[in-house]
Amino acid sequence: MPVVTSTASVADLQSGRAATASGLSEFEADLLDFEATAWKAPEGKDAAILQRFDLSVPRYYQEINALIDRPEALAHAPLLVKRLRRLRDQRQRNRSARHLPVSSTV
Repeated sequence: MPVVTSTASVADLQSGRAATASGLSEFEADLLDFEATAWKAPEGKDAAILQRFDLSVPRYYQEINALIDRPEALAHAPLLVKRLRRLRDQRQRNRSARHLPVSSTV
């Protein structure tokens, strides 16, 4: 059940974006909970994302990446958020390393 604050609008409540006790909206908390168990989806993660959230896969990952930078997300699911941050940082390092010139002199 969402915690209704004076700033929560009716549209927020109806869309599932009202704030929960953790400071995340129900939608954001659901994203994190789904990400923790998405590997179990029998239809595959991409299909489950579309079915459950009605989001494209790239949009889903944009939402997740923005969400894991928030302290409320870390408080909600610390192990998951730390793992996702670590994986994101590793992907960024790998992309950066591909673009660095390699010195031919040793």
